[in-house]
Amino acid sequence: MSSLYQEHLPDTYRALPRHVAIIMDGNGRWAKNQGKLRISGHRAGAKAVRRAVRFAVSQEMEALTLYAFSSENWNRPEQEVSALMELFIWALDSEVKSLHKHNVRLKVIGDVTRFSPRIQQRIRQAESLTAENSGLTLNIAANYGGRWDIIDGVRRLAHQVQAGSLQPDDISEQMLEEQLCLCTLSPVDLVIRTGGEHRISNFLLWQVAYAEFYFSDVLWPDFDEHVFQGALDAFSLRERRFGGAAPDGA
Repeated sequence: MSSLYQEHLPDTYRALPRHVAIIMDGNGRWAKNQGKLRISGHRAGAKAVRRAVRFAVSQEMEALTLYAFSSENWNRPEQEVSALMELFIWALDSEVKSLHKHNVRLKVIGDVTRFSPRIQQRIRQAESLTAENSGLTLNIAANYGGRWDIIDGVRRLAHQVQAGSLQPDDISEQMLEEQLCLCTLSPVDLVIRTGGEHRISNFLLWQVAYAEFYFSDVLWPDFDEHVFQGALDAFSLRERRFGGAAPDGA
């Protein structure tokens, strides 16, 4: 077990998770059910993001990480990807002031170098505006993949080895963990996936090693405070062992 997980073990008896990650699935199916274009589902999904963030703030969570755009999503039709990029810009421009007002710190995790210069500039501006906020940390995973995250961390350590500042035998689990996204936050306690699918889809492969999972059939645009609360209620009933035995030895 990594040192970061050991560090946070005393708090595992909290009824509420400190760090929730959500795989937001179902925008396309929601739009199809409504007889609308897929981009309509993504726009409705953006409203669900707003509700989720508001709820996380009300629950005084430490962090909320949302899977917005995976590294595999580039394979979608060009028109849909282009519309998603414009929606991303709109969301950054329209929501960042509200996030700042509510003391939310915004971070975008993933390989942002593939985005256009315009989007990269908006990301830098949004992160800079909210950098000193001390409330909820909102992580938006964009062009993110769990495998990319691990490989990028390994590459960073390899550069240190190449420079002679690190010996291969000295590399530890904690050292690699410190190179990954979200390393400054508490570990992910709860992963929620909407849309009825039961898979992780290359999301935070390292960071969710000891997380609890909650799967909902609700399509993401319909995700609201009641569904979120249901996930928290289910989490509060879980017995988290982190690889250890139950108190009764089972």
